[in-house]
Amino acid sequence: MDNLQGQQLRTLINCAQLSHALAAADDPAASPFRIVDCRFDLGDTEAGRCAYAQSHIPGAQYAHLDEDLSGPIVSDRTGRHPLPEADDFARTLARLGIGNSAQVIVYDDGSGSMAARMWWMMRWLGHEAVAVLDGGWAAWTAAGLPARGGHETVQLVSFTASPRPELVVDAAEMLAKTASGGALVIDARAADRFRGENETHDPIGGHIPGASNLPHAGNLRDGLFRQPAELAARFSELMGNRPPSEVIFYCGSGVSACHNALALEHAGIGEARLYPGSWSDWITDPTRPTAQG
Repeated sequence: MDNLQGQQLRTLINCAQLSHALAAADDPAASPFRIVDCRFDLGDTEAGRCAYAQSHIPGAQYAHLDEDLSGPIVSDRTGRHPLPEADDFARTLARLGIGNSAQVIVYDDGSGSMAARMWWMMRWLGHEAVAVLDGGWAAWTAAGLPARGGHETVQLVSFTASPRPELVVDAAEMLAKTASGGALVIDARAADRFRGENETHDPIGGHIPGASNLPHAGNLRDGLFRQPAELAARFSELMGNRPPSEVIFYCGSGVSACHNALALEHAGIGEARLYPGSWSDWITDPTRPTAQG
């Protein structure tokens, strides 16, 4: 069993490691980790919160994609999941019991995209000690590990944000980069949505002209992240000699793109940039070009 004492986890943690750390604490609240449940269903926005109340990893708090991991939607001006203001998200972290010295573990019950969204947002605020539970809730329950229902109490703490604007790309910069070829733009959505087919979330289908498609689901095998060397080969095929700072990820609304950012970091390649508004923000301006096929 891996001993994590003194280590800072920055990408992934497996179920055995987390279980061992929780078992070593008399009370999950006394664990060195702050655990956040990010389960969410785009088709039923209360499903994740209800599932958390029914059963969750002991000590976990719940973060709602729409309420906690997104800012207000402004019609015809923002995408479906705009970033909140940095200070607002810092207050959310404090409410969840997360201080600047906390080691944070996040999980969901899908591919890991929801958890990766919070992972990326914490790094955006300058907090690197955050990791996604590999395999998430499905792997935890499949291993027969402890769970409990209800809601957890947590002590309110303070969190001081140190935003990293260099990680964020807005629509204007995205337009300039795609026009000049100054960045490798990678769309994390499934291939059919990239082509403009079977679009179920946004009123217009297609992709940003010049973008390449690398579906985030390909980062996984049997529900777990591929090994770093496999991930590195997957991204390097597109990146060539480009440094990660010249890579921009996007998706439908800035969620699954974070999965690619996590995979790139876990591969040991480094930090890319994110267009948080993504496709749903891009199409709010009819003058921006779109492509299909």
